[in-house]
Amino acid sequence: MKWRIGVVVAALAAVVVLVAAFVVVPRFGTDTVDRSQPAVLQSLRDLSQFHAAAGEYQVVLDIEHDVRYVPAVLAGQRTLFVAAGSVNAYVDFKDFAEGALQVSPDGESVRVALPKPVLDKPNLHQERCYVFAQERGLVDRLAAIVETQDQQPFYVAAEQKIADAARDSGLTARAEESTRKMLTGMLGGLGYQVRFDGAD
Repeated sequence: MKWRIGVVVAALAAVVVLVAAFVVVPRFGTDTVDRSQPAVLQSLRDLSQFHAAAGEYQVVLDIEHDVRYVPAVLAGQRTLFVAAGSVNAYVDFKDFAEGALQVSPDGESVRVALPKPVLDKPNLHQERCYVFAQERGLVDRLAAIVETQDQQPFYVAAEQKIADAARDSGLTARAEESTRKMLTGMLGGLGYQVRFDGAD
């Protein structure tokens, strides 16, 4: 009989310890220790790019994967994926050919052969990319229990869509205009009248 009482007392003591751990410990708070190593410099490079324009884009992907001859209720999935990102348009002055800046004989004007602006790779904003909705067949729902879906294909598709949108939105033309204004202001401040090749 005594040993039973001892077991009950031990069990109650264990419960008290557990309750104290959940109630008392949070009052003291918790500490986070960051033992990560500092960032290490890998390389340095000089920049010759003038980033003249930037565009912000958003795309909603509607991608469906069907399994042939199998009803959608059993297998397959359809995903709505929202992605946002930006694209920079820049002029690389390291591509300035020799003689790209020609000063007139009277020293009053300068003619500029401006390199064509190019589009940078889209920069996806990770915090604004997410699965908005998803429909799955029974097999896919069961598979999702034991494995995590790879979202990389959605990011790749979104990046391509945003790159296409940037190319079709006139971003490079805006960058060229911005670069001309910058050079006109800079060279004009030195007393030159600025003309650009191909400009009226």
